[in-house]
Formats: sequence, structure tokens, C-alpha cells
Amino acid sequence: MLCTRLTNARILTMDPLHPVAHDLGVWRGRIVGLDDAVTSLPAREVVDLQGATVLPGFIDSHVHLAWAGLKARTPSVAPCERAEDILAVVDAAARRPAAPGAWLDVAGYDQRALGRHLTAAELDRVSHGRKVFLMHDSGHACVVNTAVLDLLPVDVPHEQGFLAESAMTAARRLRLPYSQEELADAIELAARAARAEGITACAEAGVGGGLLGHSPVEAGAYQLLRDRGALPVRVQLMASADTLRPRAAHPGDGLTRALDLGLRTGFGDDWLSLGALKVYTDGGMMARTAALTSPYEGTTDTGRLQDDPDRLTDLIVDGHLAGWQLAVHAIGDRAADLALDALERAQRSRPRPDARHRIEHAGLVRPDQLPRFAALDVSAVVQPNFLRSFGDDYATVMGERRAGWMYRGRGFLDHGVTLVGSSDRPVTDGSPLRAIQFMVERASASGRLIGPGEAIGVDEALYAYTVAGAYACRWDDTAGSLSPGKRADLVVLGDDPHRVDPARIGDIEIVATFVDGRDAEGPGSTRQE
Repeated sequence: MLCTRLTNARILTMDPLHPVAHDLGVWRGRIVGLDDAVTSLPAREVVDLQGATVLPGFIDSHVHLAWAGLKARTPSVAPCERAEDILAVVDAAARRPAAPGAWLDVAGYDQRALGRHLTAAELDRVSHGRKVFLMHDSGHACVVNTAVLDLLPVDVPHEQGFLAESAMTAARRLRLPYSQEELADAIELAARAARAEGITACAEAGVGGGLLGHSPVEAGAYQLLRDRGALPVRVQLMASADTLRPRAAHPGDGLTRALDLGLRTGFGDDWLSLGALKVYTDGGMMARTAALTSPYEGTTDTGRLQDDPDRLTDLIVDGHLAGWQLAVHAIGDRAADLALDALERAQRSRPRPDARHRIEHAGLVRPDQLPRFAALDVSAVVQPNFLRSFGDDYATVMGERRAGWMYRGRGFLDHGVTLVGSSDRPVTDGSPLRAIQFMVERASASGRLIGPGEAIGVDEALYAYTVAGAYACRWDDTAGSLSPGKRADLVVLGDDPHRVDPARIGDIEIVATFVDGRDAEGPGSTRQE
């Protein structure tokens, strides 16, 4: 007997062997068959979907759930566009009762509307004795007040309180880490929001260290949720590369640097596992720290790398030799050069044909770099909603010649590069459907076309959020398509993305999100025995 049979649906399986189905059978969280193979079988529960469209659950291959959940509960200065309005929000937040010595976190900061950064001196006027940490929306910078600056080592660079990249990390390390309970609450909140948008699995892009690590024992917060049956979506954790330590191991193991016990990509289960090693090479476009080969328009600034190029290269090579899948953050084209060079060197040192290394963001990729992605079999994990939300600004600072190189679609596909969709939640909108709409239209929220030659078809965009996402996260044997034997993770839509005007794709209703064949949350509640 089936546990569940979904019927009267337009099921778009993303499986070329059976692309469209009417019925789908589930037993113990797995798909056992489609159409005639299950239609006549008895089932404990039959769900009539009344003609709705069904797709494999969306996979968001690059998110920050802990940050997203914490940000949702943090005072925010968005969408303030005047310094005095931002300071008024900080002033009101600083006046609220707090434990002695508690830091004041404020989210939603973006200097672009101001035309400059706030300063420590301005924050001092409204701090009321608190240590203030004003987080930039990019995640690559912050502004702090003098109470924080006074605690920093003298060699940490800052611009009147503005801290970028490693300088921001130095400030974060001054404070007590978040507790696992705090992080678990934040993760659950953000994961529920992701599931409501049709996401059934995601990759958390860096825990335990790096720019956005919230605790050295951050993975434990995810395990708390997993143990309680309260994890709403499947999660793969990327370990931040700075969590590796030199290890003395057998020379043949290749472990010059490793996590404790030699853990690496693949450890875990269907709900919580260890994914790629996250390596940051540069910053971001919003903070103007993405590393470019030519300056941002109207400036002499070419952004910055996170560290000395040789040290970054050695880190990437060491990760490869130790058996990790690598997720290399590279937004600017200069950073992409470094990433590609390092991955090429790594593969020469120890060939691993199925390493499935990824370049995260690939925000600005020159035409000459596309064949290199293909030759190295490196996936491009892009965030289409960046251009939907920030495309007007990004196109301006990149200039006309480079605007079409940003967050490519068609260029990657035409070169045979695996194109993977993701959000970088909470930097911007996390909705897969709105990202798919942008991939098809290449239109920003204002209607401006950005690199229209990089537009792709609806099927190709859906593939990026299903089959390609599963491939990039090494889940392709269990997820990405609605095929017999795979997990019964799926999303029910109020309309078919192929049958609506492209401008309406982002507004399609998410009717339900099923994990393990049930429209319920958490590993404890969704598994069927």
C-alpha cells in the first residue's frame, strides 16, 4: 500500500524519461512510481491537486539561514536613505533596555543612497554607551562606533568606522559567539520562510568561520534542529575554509589541513550533511569590494582580494588534495581568474574527475573565462535576484561594456557549464520563482534590461533550481527530479511557469511544499513508517 498518491496534477518531473505525469506514488518518503505504475494501487492518503502544476522541490544552493533569521529579528535601517533617518533608528534601538556590555546589532545598512558611508563619530552621538555594529546588507562590511574601534588591534584598517572584509571579521571576533539555541531559532525561522517559497533543500554557505560564521560550534545549532525533528528543509553545510587546521596525517591522505577527525564533503544524512569547503577570494559589488581587472566606472578602485593570492591559492589546492568539494566565492573577474588558476593547479596536482567544484556568484565573468569554466568542469552558482534587485546600480558601476557579463545565463549554458540557481538569502529576495523570472526576462525591478543576450528559457531556468542544484550539492541520486527511487520532495504551484507571461512567473502562488511526500515540516514529522 502506498503512503500517499498525488493525483489530478500536471507533474513536470524534470526527468527526460517521463517528463510529464498525472499521478505520483509515495512510500516511506520516496517516489515509487508515476501514472499507470501507481494509479490503481491502494493508498492511505490520496491528494487531489485539482490540476495544479507540480515540480521537484526547489534547491537553493547558496544561502545564509542563520544570518537571515537573525536579521529578521534585528532592528533595521532599511529603507532609510538619509543619514539622519538611519541615526534615528540607531538612537531608538540603543535606548532599549539591554544587559550590561551587550552589543547593539542593526541591519539593513546600504551606503549607496547616501552617497557615502556613515562614520563612527556619527554613531557615537546615538550610541548611549552601547557598542554598535551596523551590518552592511552585502555581508561584506559594517560600520561601528568608537567603542568598538577602541577594542580593535591597531593594525586593523578602517575608514572612520567603516570596516570591510577581514577588518569586519576582526570586529565580529571581539564578541561572544551566539548560543546554539539562538542560532537554532534563527535557522528555523529562515528555513520556514524558504520552505514557504517552494524550497525543499539548501546549502548553507559557510559555517564556523569566515565572514559570516556566528559561532565556532555553529554546526551544532543545525544538529539541535535535526535531533528535534524541527528542521523544515534539508540542509547541506559548507565549512568555512578558515576552520581547517594543519594536521599531521599519513602523506598519502593528502591532509595538510583538515577539520577534526578528517571530516569532509559527504558526511551526514538526508536531512543534514557536510557539503563543500567555502573559500572567500574577494568581496561584493554592493560594497564595491569585488576584485576586478578594470576599475569600477568613474573610479580607480578595482576592489580587493581577501588575502594574499598565493595564500588563497594554497588554501584551494590544499582543500582539493584533502578530498573536499570546493565552493570558491569569486564575484569579480579578477577573483574568478584566481579561482580558475587555483582549481587548474589543484587538478594537475591530483586529478579528481568528479570533484564538482563550484564558483559561487561568478558575478562578473569575461568572455575569455567561459571556456575555462567548461574545461575545468566547474559549476557556476549564480544569484539572479541580485540583478533583479540591484541590477540598475550594478550595471552603472560596471559600465556598458561589462553589464552583459554579470550573473550570466546563456553564456554559461552555451559553453556547457552547469548553471546553478541560488539566492544568497538574506542579501536579497530568496524567491526561486522571481529568480527564474529574471533569468528568462533579464529585467531588473525597474524594468531595465541587463545583458538581455544572457536570457535563457523557462525549462533551462527551472533546471538550474532543480536538477543542476542537486548536481552541485551532490544530491543528484536522490533529488532534483521526480523519478522513481528519489525523495518525494516537491512543490505545488498555482500555475505552470511555461504557460504564463514571463512577467508573471514570480507571482505564481506556492500552493504547498512537500518534503518526504508530506506537506509538513521537520524530519520527525515528515517521515512515514
